[in-house]
Amino acid sequence: MSRLIAVSNRVAQPTGNLKSAGGLAIGILAALQDHGGVWFGWNGKTTSGETGEPHIRQVGNITYATIDLNETAFEKYYNGFSNTSLWPVCHYLLGYFRYDRREYDEYRRVNTTFARKLLPLLQPDDIIWVHDYHLIPLASELRRAGVDNPIGFFLHVPFPDIEMLRVLPVYTQLLRCLCAYDVVGFHTPRDLAAFNEAVSQEEIGGLLKANRRNGDQTQCVDADVFPIGIDVDSCYALATDGRQSDNTQRMIHHLHDRNLIIGVDRLDYSKGLEERFCAVERLFRSYPENRGQVSFIQIAPKTRAGIRAYGDIRHALEQKAGQINGEFADIDWVPIRYLNRAFDRATLMEFFHEAKVGLVTPIRDGMNLVAKEFVAAQNPEDPGALVLSRLAGAAHELTDAVLVNPYDIDGVADGIQRALTMPLGERRERYAGMIEVLRRNDITAWRTRFVDALLRARARMASGA
Repeated sequence: MSRLIAVSNRVAQPTGNLKSAGGLAIGILAALQDHGGVWFGWNGKTTSGETGEPHIRQVGNITYATIDLNETAFEKYYNGFSNTSLWPVCHYLLGYFRYDRREYDEYRRVNTTFARKLLPLLQPDDIIWVHDYHLIPLASELRRAGVDNPIGFFLHVPFPDIEMLRVLPVYTQLLRCLCAYDVVGFHTPRDLAAFNEAVSQEEIGGLLKANRRNGDQTQCVDADVFPIGIDVDSCYALATDGRQSDNTQRMIHHLHDRNLIIGVDRLDYSKGLEERFCAVERLFRSYPENRGQVSFIQIAPKTRAGIRAYGDIRHALEQKAGQINGEFADIDWVPIRYLNRAFDRATLMEFFHEAKVGLVTPIRDGMNLVAKEFVAAQNPEDPGALVLSRLAGAAHELTDAVLVNPYDIDGVADGIQRALTMPLGERRERYAGMIEVLRRNDITAWRTRFVDALLRARARMASGA
Protein backbone atom coordinates (compact mmCIF):
# COMPACT_ATOMS: atom_id res chain seq x y z
CA MET A 1 0.00 0.00 0.00
CA SER A 2 1.31 3.46 -0.89
CA ARG A 3 2.50 5.79 1.82
CA LEU A 4 0.87 9.21 1.98
CA ILE A 5 3.22 12.19 2.19
CA ALA A 6 1.33 15.20 3.55
CA VAL A 7 3.01 18.60 3.25
CA SER A 8 1.75 21.76 4.92
CA ASN A 9 3.26 25.04 5.99
CA ARG A 10 2.88 24.09 9.66
CA VAL A 11 2.87 20.61 11.17
CA ALA A 12 0.75 19.84 14.23
CA GLN A 13 3.15 18.39 16.78
CA PRO A 14 2.25 14.89 18.00
CA THR A 15 2.54 16.09 21.61
CA GLY A 16 0.11 18.95 20.98
CA ASN A 17 -3.50 19.10 22.13
CA LEU A 18 -5.46 18.29 18.99
CA LYS A 19 -8.73 19.07 20.75
CA SER A 20 -8.17 22.62 19.52
CA ALA A 21 -6.84 21.62 16.09
CA GLY A 22 -8.50 22.84 12.93
CA GLY A 23 -10.01 20.79 10.13
CA LEU A 24 -6.78 20.65 8.14
CA ALA A 25 -4.83 19.03 11.00
CA ILE A 26 -7.62 16.59 11.85
CA GLY A 27 -8.10 15.60 8.21
CA ILE A 28 -4.40 15.11 7.55
CA LEU A 29 -3.88 13.04 10.68
CA ALA A 30 -6.80 10.77 9.86
CA ALA A 31 -5.54 10.23 6.30
CA LEU A 32 -2.03 9.47 7.53
CA GLN A 33 -3.33 7.01 10.10
CA ASP A 34 -5.25 5.23 7.33
CA HIS A 35 -2.31 4.97 4.93
CA GLY A 36 0.81 5.46 7.04
CA GLY A 37 3.36 7.98 5.88
CA VAL A 38 5.03 11.29 6.55
CA TRP A 39 3.79 14.70 7.65
CA PHE A 40 6.35 17.25 6.50
CA GLY A 41 6.53 20.99 7.10
CA TRP A 42 7.66 23.84 9.32
CA ASN A 43 7.81 23.23 13.07
CA GLY A 44 7.10 26.81 14.11
CA LYS A 45 10.72 27.60 15.01
CA THR A 46 12.98 30.14 13.32
CA THR A 47 16.74 30.30 13.25
CA SER A 48 19.33 32.91 12.35
CA GLY A 49 21.18 30.34 10.24
CA GLU A 50 20.39 28.03 7.35
CA THR A 51 17.64 25.43 7.45
CA GLY A 52 19.08 22.18 8.75
CA GLU A 53 18.02 18.60 8.22
CA PRO A 54 14.47 17.63 9.20
CA HIS A 55 13.71 16.73 12.79
CA ILE A 56 12.24 13.22 12.68
CA ARG A 57 9.81 11.73 15.14
CA GLN A 58 7.94 8.47 14.67
CA VAL A 59 4.51 8.06 16.29
CA GLY A 60 2.74 4.86 15.30
CA ASN A 61 2.64 4.65 11.50
CA ILE A 62 3.23 8.41 11.06
CA THR A 63 6.63 10.04 10.64
CA TYR A 64 6.68 13.71 11.64
CA ALA A 65 9.44 15.45 9.68
CA THR A 66 9.78 19.14 10.50
CA ILE A 67 12.23 21.88 9.65
CA ASP A 68 13.26 25.22 11.13
CA LEU A 69 13.17 28.25 8.85
CA ASN A 70 15.57 31.16 8.69
CA GLU A 71 13.88 34.06 10.49
CA THR A 72 14.43 36.57 7.66
CA ALA A 73 13.23 34.08 5.05
CA PHE A 74 10.16 33.30 7.15
CA GLU A 75 9.26 36.97 7.50
CA LYS A 76 9.27 37.49 3.73
CA TYR A 77 7.75 34.13 2.79
CA TYR A 78 5.01 33.97 5.41
CA ASN A 79 4.21 37.44 6.77
CA GLY A 80 5.27 38.87 3.40
CA PHE A 81 4.14 37.27 0.15
CA SER A 82 1.86 34.57 1.62
CA ASN A 83 -0.14 36.83 3.88
CA THR A 84 0.14 40.34 2.45
CA SER A 85 -0.02 39.39 -1.23
CA LEU A 86 -1.74 36.02 -1.71
CA TRP A 87 -4.16 36.13 1.24
CA PRO A 88 -5.76 39.51 0.38
CA VAL A 89 -6.10 38.61 -3.31
CA CYS A 90 -7.70 35.25 -2.54
CA HIS A 91 -10.15 36.96 -0.19
CA TYR A 92 -10.97 39.89 -2.53
CA LEU A 93 -9.64 42.43 -0.01
CA LEU A 94 -7.27 44.63 -1.98
CA GLY A 95 -7.17 47.28 0.71
CA TYR A 96 -4.77 44.97 2.54
CA PHE A 97 -2.78 43.94 -0.54
CA ARG A 98 0.91 44.69 -0.95
CA TYR A 99 3.41 43.20 -3.39
CA ASP A 100 7.19 43.18 -3.06
CA ARG A 101 9.27 41.25 -5.58
CA ARG A 102 11.83 40.37 -2.91
CA GLU A 103 9.12 38.73 -0.83
CA TYR A 104 7.96 36.69 -3.81
CA ASP A 105 11.55 35.61 -4.50
CA GLU A 106 11.84 34.44 -0.89
CA TYR A 107 8.50 32.62 -1.18
CA ARG A 108 9.94 30.67 -4.11
CA ARG A 109 13.20 30.01 -2.25
CA VAL A 110 11.38 28.64 0.79
CA ASN A 111 9.39 26.33 -1.47
CA THR A 112 12.70 25.21 -2.97
CA THR A 113 13.94 24.51 0.55
CA PHE A 114 10.83 22.47 1.32
CA ALA A 115 11.39 20.41 -1.82
CA ARG A 116 15.09 19.91 -1.13
CA LYS A 117 14.50 18.75 2.45
CA LEU A 118 11.57 16.52 1.52
CA LEU A 119 13.31 14.80 -1.38
CA PRO A 120 15.46 12.33 0.66
CA LEU A 121 12.37 11.16 2.55
CA LEU A 122 10.44 10.10 -0.56
CA GLN A 123 10.01 6.55 -1.82
CA PRO A 124 9.02 5.57 -5.39
CA ASP A 125 5.53 4.41 -4.46
CA ASP A 126 4.58 7.44 -2.33
CA ILE A 127 1.68 9.74 -3.15
CA ILE A 128 2.12 13.39 -2.12
CA TRP A 129 -0.61 15.72 -0.86
CA VAL A 130 0.35 19.41 -0.57
CA HIS A 131 -1.81 21.88 1.35
CA ASP A 132 -2.63 25.52 0.83
CA TYR A 133 -1.43 28.77 -0.67
CA HIS A 134 1.94 28.88 1.10
CA LEU A 135 3.18 25.96 -1.02
CA ILE A 136 1.77 26.52 -4.52
CA PRO A 137 5.23 26.18 -6.19
CA LEU A 138 6.21 22.98 -4.37
CA ALA A 139 5.27 20.54 -7.14
CA SER A 140 7.26 22.56 -9.68
CA GLU A 141 10.29 22.36 -7.43
CA LEU A 142 9.85 18.62 -6.89
CA ARG A 143 9.43 18.02 -10.63
CA ARG A 144 12.59 20.02 -11.28
CA ALA A 145 14.37 17.68 -8.84
CA GLY A 146 13.14 14.65 -10.79
CA VAL A 147 10.23 13.54 -8.59
CA ASP A 148 7.82 11.45 -10.66
CA ASN A 149 5.30 10.58 -7.95
CA PRO A 150 1.68 11.70 -8.17
CA ILE A 151 1.31 15.05 -6.41
CA GLY A 152 -1.94 16.68 -5.35
CA PHE A 153 -2.68 20.17 -4.07
CA PHE A 154 -5.62 21.34 -1.99
CA LEU A 155 -6.41 25.04 -1.66
CA HIS A 156 -8.02 25.84 1.69
CA VAL A 157 -8.80 29.47 0.77
CA PRO A 158 -10.96 30.84 -2.07
CA PHE A 159 -9.56 30.85 -5.60
CA PRO A 160 -10.11 34.39 -6.98
CA ASP A 161 -11.57 35.12 -10.38
CA ILE A 162 -9.16 36.04 -13.16
CA GLU A 163 -9.60 39.82 -12.90
CA MET A 164 -8.74 39.72 -9.19
CA LEU A 165 -5.91 37.27 -9.81
CA ARG A 166 -4.33 39.63 -12.31
CA VAL A 167 -3.59 42.06 -9.50
CA LEU A 168 -0.69 39.74 -8.67
CA PRO A 169 2.23 40.54 -11.01
CA VAL A 170 3.28 36.87 -10.79
CA TYR A 171 -0.13 35.27 -11.35
CA THR A 172 0.93 33.42 -14.52
CA GLN A 173 3.91 31.92 -12.71
CA LEU A 174 1.59 30.69 -9.96
CA LEU A 175 -0.83 29.18 -12.47
CA ARG A 176 2.04 27.34 -14.11
CA CYS A 177 3.03 26.04 -10.68
CA LEU A 178 -0.49 24.77 -10.02
CA CYS A 179 -0.43 22.95 -13.33
CA ALA A 180 2.58 20.93 -12.19
CA TYR A 181 0.23 18.99 -9.91
CA ASP A 182 -1.70 15.89 -10.95
CA VAL A 183 -4.74 16.73 -8.82
CA VAL A 184 -5.85 20.20 -7.70
CA GLY A 185 -8.75 20.47 -5.25
CA PHE A 186 -11.07 23.30 -4.23
CA HIS A 187 -13.87 23.75 -1.70
CA THR A 188 -16.62 24.97 -4.01
CA PRO A 189 -17.79 24.87 -7.64
CA ARG A 190 -17.22 28.64 -7.78
CA ASP A 191 -13.52 28.17 -6.96
CA LEU A 192 -13.18 25.44 -9.56
CA ALA A 193 -14.87 27.60 -12.20
CA ALA A 194 -12.52 30.50 -11.40
CA PHE A 195 -9.49 28.21 -11.78
CA ASN A 196 -10.74 26.79 -15.07
CA GLU A 197 -11.40 30.28 -16.38
CA ALA A 198 -7.92 31.43 -15.39
CA VAL A 199 -6.12 28.59 -17.16
CA SER A 200 -8.28 28.94 -20.27
CA GLN A 201 -7.44 32.59 -20.89
CA GLU A 202 -5.68 33.13 -24.21
CA GLU A 203 -2.44 34.48 -22.79
CA ILE A 204 -2.03 31.46 -20.52
CA GLY A 205 -3.86 28.89 -22.62
CA GLY A 206 -2.46 25.39 -22.69
CA LEU A 207 -1.09 25.51 -19.15
CA LEU A 208 -3.10 22.44 -18.25
CA LYS A 209 -0.69 20.41 -20.35
CA ALA A 210 2.76 19.87 -18.90
CA ASN A 211 5.35 17.66 -20.63
CA ARG A 212 7.19 16.84 -17.47
CA ARG A 213 8.19 13.19 -17.63
CA ASN A 214 9.43 12.70 -21.13
CA GLY A 215 9.23 14.33 -24.51
CA ASP A 216 6.18 12.51 -25.84
CA GLN A 217 3.96 12.01 -22.78
CA THR A 218 1.49 14.75 -21.90
CA GLN A 219 -0.20 14.94 -18.52
CA CYS A 220 -3.31 16.94 -17.63
CA VAL A 221 -4.32 18.36 -14.27
CA ASP A 222 -7.36 16.76 -12.67
CA ALA A 223 -9.08 19.74 -11.01
CA ASP A 224 -12.23 19.11 -8.97
CA VAL A 225 -14.32 20.08 -5.94
CA PHE A 226 -13.56 18.38 -2.63
CA PRO A 227 -15.45 20.26 0.12
CA ILE A 228 -13.74 19.76 3.46
CA GLY A 229 -15.97 18.47 6.23
CA ILE A 230 -15.97 17.67 9.93
CA ASP A 231 -16.36 14.64 12.16
CA VAL A 232 -20.06 15.14 12.91
CA ASP A 233 -20.37 12.50 15.63
CA SER A 234 -17.25 13.75 17.40
CA CYS A 235 -18.59 17.31 17.52
CA TYR A 236 -21.88 16.15 19.01
CA ALA A 237 -20.18 13.84 21.50
CA LEU A 238 -17.89 16.64 22.72
CA ALA A 239 -20.89 18.93 23.09
CA THR A 240 -23.01 16.48 25.09
CA ASP A 241 -20.72 14.12 27.02
CA GLY A 242 -22.02 15.44 30.34
CA ARG A 243 -18.63 16.63 31.62
CA GLN A 244 -19.04 20.34 31.07
CA SER A 245 -15.89 22.41 31.41
CA ASP A 246 -15.55 25.04 34.07
CA ASN A 247 -15.70 27.70 31.33
CA THR A 248 -19.02 26.36 30.07
CA GLN A 249 -20.52 26.23 33.55
CA ARG A 250 -19.43 29.80 34.22
CA MET A 251 -20.83 30.96 30.89
CA ILE A 252 -24.22 29.36 31.59
CA HIS A 253 -24.29 30.87 35.08
CA HIS A 254 -23.62 34.39 33.80
CA LEU A 255 -26.15 34.11 30.98
CA HIS A 256 -28.99 33.88 33.53
CA ASP A 257 -31.21 32.08 30.97
CA ARG A 258 -30.66 34.77 28.32
CA ASN A 259 -30.38 33.73 24.69
CA LEU A 260 -26.79 33.33 23.50
CA ILE A 261 -25.43 34.44 20.13
CA ILE A 262 -21.92 33.10 19.52
CA GLY A 263 -19.16 33.79 17.01
CA VAL A 264 -15.82 31.98 16.90
CA ASP A 265 -13.14 33.14 14.47
CA ARG A 266 -9.44 33.76 14.14
CA LEU A 267 -8.68 37.45 14.57
CA ASP A 268 -8.53 38.15 10.85
CA TYR A 269 -9.89 40.94 8.68
CA SER A 270 -11.45 38.41 6.27
CA LYS A 271 -13.83 37.24 9.03
CA GLY A 272 -15.95 40.40 8.88
CA LEU A 273 -15.72 41.00 12.63
CA GLU A 274 -16.02 44.79 12.52
CA GLU A 275 -19.11 44.52 10.32
CA ARG A 276 -20.47 41.81 12.65
CA PHE A 277 -20.11 44.02 15.72
CA CYS A 278 -21.94 46.78 13.86
CA ALA A 279 -24.74 44.33 13.01
CA VAL A 280 -25.09 43.32 16.66
CA GLU A 281 -25.25 47.00 17.57
CA ARG A 282 -27.95 47.46 14.93
CA LEU A 283 -29.84 44.47 16.38
CA PHE A 284 -30.10 46.13 19.78
CA ARG A 285 -31.01 49.45 18.20
CA SER A 286 -33.61 48.12 15.71
CA TYR A 287 -35.02 45.39 17.96
CA PRO A 288 -34.87 46.86 21.49
CA GLU A 289 -36.78 43.90 22.93
CA ASN A 290 -33.45 42.03 22.84
CA ARG A 291 -31.81 44.40 25.30
CA GLY A 292 -31.19 42.57 28.53
CA GLN A 293 -32.47 39.33 26.96
CA VAL A 294 -29.68 38.40 24.51
CA SER A 295 -25.90 38.18 24.97
CA PHE A 296 -23.30 37.98 22.22
CA ILE A 297 -19.98 36.22 22.83
CA GLN A 298 -17.26 36.70 20.21
CA ILE A 299 -14.19 34.49 20.59
CA ALA A 300 -11.30 35.69 18.41
CA PRO A 301 -7.84 34.30 19.26
CA LYS A 302 -4.91 36.44 18.13
CA THR A 303 -3.11 35.39 14.95
CA ARG A 304 -0.24 36.52 12.69
CA ALA A 305 1.25 38.88 15.25
CA GLY A 306 3.90 40.10 12.80
CA ILE A 307 1.40 41.80 10.47
CA ARG A 308 0.22 45.30 11.39
CA ALA A 309 -3.28 44.87 9.96
CA TYR A 310 -4.07 42.27 12.60
CA GLY A 311 -3.08 44.59 15.43
CA ASP A 312 -5.27 47.29 13.90
CA ILE A 313 -8.36 45.09 13.74
CA ARG A 314 -7.89 44.00 17.35
CA HIS A 315 -7.77 47.63 18.45
CA ALA A 316 -10.86 48.49 16.37
CA LEU A 317 -12.87 45.61 17.83
CA GLU A 318 -11.91 46.50 21.39
CA GLN A 319 -13.09 50.05 20.78
CA LYS A 320 -16.35 48.94 19.15
CA ALA A 321 -17.17 46.43 21.90
CA GLY A 322 -16.53 49.09 24.52
CA GLN A 323 -18.73 51.58 22.69
CA ILE A 324 -21.62 49.09 22.35
CA ASN A 325 -21.37 47.98 25.97
CA GLY A 326 -21.17 51.58 27.12
CA GLU A 327 -24.37 52.43 25.27
CA PHE A 328 -26.51 49.37 25.98
CA ALA A 329 -25.18 47.58 29.09
CA ASP A 330 -27.14 47.49 32.33
CA ILE A 331 -26.20 46.74 35.94
CA ASP A 332 -26.68 42.99 35.42
CA TRP A 333 -26.16 42.63 31.67
CA VAL A 334 -23.36 43.17 29.16
CA PRO A 335 -24.41 42.85 25.49
CA ILE A 336 -20.99 41.83 24.11
CA ARG A 337 -18.26 39.70 25.60
CA TYR A 338 -15.22 39.89 23.34
CA LEU A 339 -12.49 37.35 24.14
CA ASN A 340 -9.01 37.35 22.54
CA ARG A 341 -8.17 33.83 23.66
CA ALA A 342 -8.42 30.26 22.43
CA PHE A 343 -10.60 27.56 23.97
CA ASP A 344 -10.14 23.86 23.42
CA ARG A 345 -12.39 22.18 20.91
CA ALA A 346 -14.51 20.38 23.52
CA THR A 347 -15.35 23.64 25.26
CA LEU A 348 -16.26 25.31 21.96
CA MET A 349 -18.64 22.46 21.12
CA GLU A 350 -20.29 22.92 24.53
CA PHE A 351 -20.63 26.66 23.86
CA PHE A 352 -22.22 25.93 20.47
CA HIS A 353 -24.64 23.48 22.07
CA GLU A 354 -25.86 26.16 24.47
CA ALA A 355 -26.22 28.90 21.85
CA LYS A 356 -29.49 30.03 20.33
CA VAL A 357 -27.73 31.52 17.29
CA GLY A 358 -24.41 30.81 15.58
CA LEU A 359 -23.13 33.95 13.85
CA VAL A 360 -20.69 33.18 11.01
CA THR A 361 -20.35 36.19 8.72
CA PRO A 362 -16.94 36.29 7.00
CA ILE A 363 -16.34 38.81 4.22
CA ARG A 364 -14.90 35.87 2.25
CA ASP A 365 -13.92 32.37 3.34
CA GLY A 366 -12.76 29.19 1.63
CA MET A 367 -15.11 26.99 3.68
CA ASN A 368 -15.48 27.94 7.37
CA LEU A 369 -15.73 24.85 9.53
CA VAL A 370 -17.11 26.79 12.50
CA ALA A 371 -20.43 26.96 10.65
CA LYS A 372 -20.43 23.18 10.24
CA GLU A 373 -19.32 22.53 13.82
CA PHE A 374 -22.07 24.78 15.20
CA VAL A 375 -24.72 22.75 13.38
CA ALA A 376 -23.18 19.42 14.39
CA ALA A 377 -23.15 20.41 18.07
CA GLN A 378 -26.87 21.24 18.22
CA ASN A 379 -29.61 19.37 20.05
CA PRO A 380 -31.73 17.82 17.27
CA GLU A 381 -34.87 18.29 19.35
CA ASP A 382 -34.25 21.98 20.04
CA PRO A 383 -31.53 23.19 17.66
CA GLY A 384 -30.10 26.67 17.48
CA ALA A 385 -30.17 28.57 14.18
CA LEU A 386 -27.18 29.40 12.00
CA VAL A 387 -26.76 32.86 10.47
CA LEU A 388 -24.21 32.43 7.67
CA SER A 389 -22.49 34.71 5.18
CA ARG A 390 -23.30 33.99 1.55
CA LEU A 391 -19.60 34.63 0.85
CA ALA A 392 -18.39 31.68 2.92
CA GLY A 393 -17.72 28.43 1.09
CA ALA A 394 -19.99 26.66 3.58
CA ALA A 395 -22.97 28.56 2.14
CA HIS A 396 -22.76 26.36 -0.98
CA GLU A 397 -23.69 23.38 1.22
CA LEU A 398 -25.59 24.83 4.18
CA THR A 399 -28.38 26.39 2.17
CA ASP A 400 -30.82 25.89 5.08
CA ALA A 401 -28.95 28.45 7.19
CA VAL A 402 -30.21 32.03 7.42
CA LEU A 403 -28.02 33.39 4.63
CA VAL A 404 -26.92 37.04 4.78
CA ASN A 405 -24.60 39.49 3.04
CA PRO A 406 -21.96 40.51 5.61
CA TYR A 407 -21.67 43.99 4.10
CA ASP A 408 -25.40 44.62 4.71
CA ILE A 409 -25.44 45.65 8.38
CA ASP A 410 -29.23 45.96 8.54
CA GLY A 411 -29.63 42.67 6.67
CA VAL A 412 -27.40 40.81 9.13
CA ALA A 413 -29.28 42.35 12.08
CA ASP A 414 -32.56 41.25 10.49
CA GLY A 415 -31.09 37.76 9.96
CA ILE A 416 -30.10 37.50 13.63
CA GLN A 417 -33.58 38.60 14.69
CA ARG A 418 -35.12 36.02 12.38
CA ALA A 419 -32.91 33.33 13.93
CA LEU A 420 -33.77 34.44 17.49
CA THR A 421 -37.51 34.30 16.82
CA MET A 422 -37.61 31.26 14.52
CA PRO A 423 -40.28 28.70 15.49
CA LEU A 424 -39.11 25.33 16.76
CA GLY A 425 -40.56 23.44 13.79
CA GLU A 426 -38.65 25.57 11.30
CA ARG A 427 -35.44 25.25 13.30
CA ARG A 428 -35.77 21.46 13.32
CA GLU A 429 -36.46 21.37 9.58
CA ARG A 430 -33.45 23.55 8.76
CA TYR A 431 -31.22 21.55 11.08
CA ALA A 432 -32.28 18.25 9.48
CA GLY A 433 -31.37 19.53 6.02
CA MET A 434 -27.97 20.79 7.13
CA ILE A 435 -26.99 17.76 9.20
CA GLU A 436 -27.75 15.50 6.22
CA VAL A 437 -25.29 17.50 4.11
CA LEU A 438 -22.66 17.42 6.87
CA ARG A 439 -22.85 13.65 7.11
CA ARG A 440 -22.61 13.21 3.35
CA ASN A 441 -19.60 15.53 3.05
CA ASP A 442 -17.83 14.72 6.31
CA ILE A 443 -14.09 14.73 6.98
CA THR A 444 -13.77 11.06 5.98
CA ALA A 445 -15.41 11.71 2.61
CA TRP A 446 -13.07 14.67 2.01
CA ARG A 447 -9.82 12.84 2.59
CA THR A 448 -11.01 9.61 0.93
CA ARG A 449 -12.12 11.37 -2.26
CA PHE A 450 -8.87 13.30 -2.57
CA VAL A 451 -6.57 10.35 -1.87
CA ASP A 452 -8.61 8.22 -4.30
CA ALA A 453 -8.05 10.91 -6.97
CA LEU A 454 -4.29 10.70 -6.34
CA LEU A 455 -4.37 6.92 -6.58
CA ARG A 456 -6.23 7.20 -9.91
CA ALA A 457 -3.53 9.60 -11.10
CA ARG A 458 -0.89 7.03 -10.24
CA ALA A 459 -2.82 4.34 -12.11
CA ARG A 460 -2.99 6.60 -15.17
CA MET A 461 0.77 7.11 -15.00
CA ALA A 462 1.37 3.38 -14.76
CA SER A 463 -0.85 2.70 -17.78
CA GLY A 464 0.67 5.52 -19.80
CA ALA A 465 -2.77 7.08 -20.34
